[in-house]
Amino acid sequence: MPPHPLHTGLCDLLGMRLPIVLPGMGWVATPELVASVCNAGGFGFLAAAALPLDEVEKRIVSTKELTSQPFGVNFLMDAPGAKEISEMILTHGVRAAGYNRAPSAALIDPLKAGGVVCVPTCGAPRHVQKAEKLGADAVIVQGSEGGGHTGTIPTSLLVTACVDAVEIPIIAAGGFKDGRGMLAALAFGAQGIAMGTRFLMTAESPVPSATTDRYTDAGMTDVVVTREIDGMPQRVIVNELVDALESSGPLKRLLLAVRNGFEFRRISGATIPELLRTALSMRDHEGLSRAQMLMAANAPILARRAMSDGDPVGGYLPSGTVAGVIDDRPSCAELIDRIAREAEETLARLSVPNEE
Repeated sequence: MPPHPLHTGLCDLLGMRLPIVLPGMGWVATPELVASVCNAGGFGFLAAAALPLDEVEKRIVSTKELTSQPFGVNFLMDAPGAKEISEMILTHGVRAAGYNRAPSAALIDPLKAGGVVCVPTCGAPRHVQKAEKLGADAVIVQGSEGGGHTGTIPTSLLVTACVDAVEIPIIAAGGFKDGRGMLAALAFGAQGIAMGTRFLMTAESPVPSATTDRYTDAGMTDVVVTREIDGMPQRVIVNELVDALESSGPLKRLLLAVRNGFEFRRISGATIPELLRTALSMRDHEGLSRAQMLMAANAPILARRAMSDGDPVGGYLPSGTVAGVIDDRPSCAELIDRIAREAEETLARLSVPNEE
């Protein structure tokens, strides 16, 4: 097919037709959703964090069976099994590796030597500069409007600052859902957009309807930032769990953290020494307090409860502010086609000379 008018250098780097990326959201970016995005012309990152190693490989194989298009795998470089996952990426010829905290040159160098495109996620210009020095080929930059762990800098300001700070392509994340937003991101200097909440709300999303109904019903003022999930700022939809955590005492939070830590160990297959090493790495790289280290397992377990088990009351609902203006669940193909059409129409409208 001929290149699309909105085709950018990022498209060539990742092997996609349109500069639209599905980030590796835990419990959401499954083989089915990733393949649907890739088959529709975008690029998807398979979520591998918090999964047992054998399940990670099964999902890579499954994704390859569902699409002939390139895709990526997202994992945590300081988590148990990181080396094994990076080796799987090389073995299976995965196009890109996504990662965020604690980027490791010991893992990045072999990936780059094997031709894997390295795409971390960052939330500050200085982190983007460090990522570039460590070998990143592109960076997903998430502004404060984005869901889950978030910072305080609005997407529009963060993206432009990061574009000016590095030479590698920037992928804008946080607040995108349509063609107008994509065109705005390109105007900021980004070479593409990443959409988490918007792809969570598609027909191919694995998230049960009991949970997605909460996203549909949410207004923008229902999406807030809380530290009660794991001690770090997270943008979420307010629900019963958040209300309960914000009104509970330290002992109740400690018990929840310990319980979820054991549950995380069971699900991931990690040993206690491996989890301790991960916690210490998070402390060193992110400056976490002891309390935050204890709470670290809350996020993946509580997200699983909502995203996989369909419990939006006892689980937490990571969400971008954009959830407040999403009220449909199109297929990935319908969504991507719509975004491209809207962007083209907006570009054409802006290109009309002013006759006044």
